[in-house]
Parts: sequence; structure tokens; C-alpha cells
Amino acid sequence: MRSLYTLLLYLATPLVLLYLFLRGLRDRDYLGRWPERFGRFAAPARSGGIVVHAVSVGEVNAASALVQELRRRYPDEPLYLTTLTPTGSARIRELFGDAVFHVYAPLDLPGSVRRFLDRVKPRLLIIMETEIWPNLYHQAAAAEVPILIANARISQRSINGYRRLKRLTGAALGSASRIAAQSRQDADRLIELGAAAEKVLVTGNMKFDVRVPPSLAEQGEAMRVAWGAQRLILVAGSTHEDDEKPLLQAFKRLLPMFPEALLILVPRHPERFARAAQLARQAGLRVSLRSEGMNCPAGTQCFVVDAMGELLQFYAAGDVAFVGGSLDTRGGHNVLEPAALSKPLLVGPHTANVADITRQLLEAKAAIRVADAAALEDAARKLFKNAELRDRMGRAGFRLVQNGQGAVGRTLEIIQALLTPTTG
Repeated sequence: MRSLYTLLLYLATPLVLLYLFLRGLRDRDYLGRWPERFGRFAAPARSGGIVVHAVSVGEVNAASALVQELRRRYPDEPLYLTTLTPTGSARIRELFGDAVFHVYAPLDLPGSVRRFLDRVKPRLLIIMETEIWPNLYHQAAAAEVPILIANARISQRSINGYRRLKRLTGAALGSASRIAAQSRQDADRLIELGAAAEKVLVTGNMKFDVRVPPSLAEQGEAMRVAWGAQRLILVAGSTHEDDEKPLLQAFKRLLPMFPEALLILVPRHPERFARAAQLARQAGLRVSLRSEGMNCPAGTQCFVVDAMGELLQFYAAGDVAFVGGSLDTRGGHNVLEPAALSKPLLVGPHTANVADITRQLLEAKAAIRVADAAALEDAARKLFKNAELRDRMGRAGFRLVQNGQGAVGRTLEIIQALLTPTTG
């Protein structure tokens, strides 16, 4: 099965490059650093450390607390971070600068994977959130590199696809030394796909270990004062077009009752910044852009954040948070960041990517699920009118985040056990 998979992947490689080229027409960062995707890069000054692979921004954010702890506990171990997307790469640079060695992860071709491993020579490979790459897993295991799948999760939609490739994915999962699953349900699904039951542990979700800088609340308050302390602010984070259209429709209907309200729109991907601003203008809203400065004039109705890495401070400045990818069918994005900032949450019906966390937030009455523009308008109106409700929901979300923390510590115990045989 792996040989057939490899053949098909070789045949598909021109299509992968075409995809990167077409993405590059909208985001030029996709046109750069192609050799890294084939394992061709200057070898790091030191080899033999820990590789952490996080596919994109969300996974990088989830891994950030773990990486910080790895730096603290293993100061003599080189750290190598890989990602697949330019936005993930930019986030790594923003969080860690030159403190880690960073390249794109190789395509799952035998030669590319071999070159990557030969250059880095890792002692441990950590894969965030169930990226199953059969050739990477096979060659790492053959080189006796322990593999940890950390913060592992698998949605119902994903498992249906993986079941059809169970011989292939089962062999890959069987190569893992340990799998740290987010929940018992995730653990059971991974075992069903071929993971060895004795190697699967439930450690919780690292995203609960989100670290909010102490200065963030002050930054948010300063922004509110500059924009008008009495303005009611709805922050829509990590949005896609199918989120934005109903969101803009709902917000427009709120303005007659709340004429000074402000919508902060933070698109998920940089190539959509201009399109999001266009949609807001087409909806009849007066728009300002973050790229024009942090000043948000009193007449602005929609402030489009056309910059990366600033979502948390805008959540901190808001009264209500909507998390994108949930009216859109992407499956939802990080709902814990605004909850950690004590913000009441609105989410759409599509939250498969964060199903367990969203369920907990809904049960704790820290979030409201909205099905469409009309429901979003109704929920936002209730929250705008009722400061006590906003406060109660915010406190419930904050407590849930605090009570759910500890996954990073449990994962570090596994890492220590995997590294000990090598060091001992």
C-alpha cells in the first residue's frame, strides 16, 4: 500500500507544484522556498534535537506552550519547527524568532523525507494533531527516531476517509512510539484506524494551555479608549467568506439599535484581506483598515484587520467574539483564545474541528450557537443589550479554560520518557 501511495504521490507532485503556483498568484509567499519542500536546505549548525511539526497557524499556536517548555526544560537540545504554510511559517518567526530552526516540512516523498532526516538527524519527532504522512513515519521509525503524535484528534469526517485507507494509515500509526490524544473519543478512533492501544494515552487538549500575556487586557482597554470606550464591539476572528457574508448582514441590521457599534473583522488568510474589505463595503458599511494604522475613526463601522498575528489583542478589545470557520463549513477555529480572555462566544453550526471544546463551552453557557445571519443578529443583540449576560458568559468560559489546563505537562512527561532511553 505504501509503495502504491508513493507512486501516486510522485504522479501528483506536478499538481502540488501547480497548486503552490496558483496560490502564489494571490499570496507571493507560496512562490518561495520550494527547495525546502523537497528536503533541500542548509543543514542546521547543530543536529540531533527535537522536531515539532505543526501544519499551519492553528497548530503552531497549539504547540507554542509546548515549545516554550521544551526550550526551558531542554536548553541544550536544538529545536526544529516545521510547517506547511507561509502563515504558519510567519507565526513561528513571530513567536520564536531565531530561537528555533525553521524550514517547511518536506513533501512525503521518500527522497525528500530522507534528505530532511539526514540534515536534521532528530532524536525525537513530534507531530501536532494527527498529520499522517506514511513515508515520514516509516523512515523515521526505520532510523529509530521516536515519533510522538501530540494533541492528536480526528474528526468524524476525517475518520470516514481514513477508514478507506486503513491499511496505509494503520501502518503509519503503528510506527508511532506514543500518541497523546485530546479525548477518549479521539483515542478510540485512532485505535480503530490501527494505532496500538497500549501506545495511546489521553492527555487533553493543549489549546486549553493558552497563555494570555498579562499586558493583553491593558492593550485591549487602551484600544477601546482610543476608539471610544462606550462603543459596543463585535470581534469576528479567523473568518472565511461564508462566515463574512451572513456576519455583515447581521451586523448591518444591528446598527439602527446600536449606531456606534463596531465590527472588527479578522480574516483567516492574508490573501483574503482585500476581499473581506470589499464585502464589507458592498454591505454598505464604512470601512477602515489595520494597515492604515490602529486609529479607528468614530465613523468607522467595520475595521478590517489586514495583518497577521494580532487577533488576540483585538479579542481583548471586544465585547463579544464570533469564531470563524463555523458558519463556513471549515469546521471552526480556536474557540479557547477568546474564552481565555473572558469573552462571550458566538459560533456557527460547523464546529467539527473543535467539537469537544465547543460542546463544553455550550454546556457551560459560555457560548451561543447560531445557525445563520438571523440567529447571529438575535444573539448579538441580546449580548449587546445585557452587560451582565456578557460578564457571566465570559467568566464561565474563563473558568472552563482554567479547569482544562494541564495537557502540556502530561505531554512533557511522555517526551521525557521517549528521550530517556537515548540519553541513558
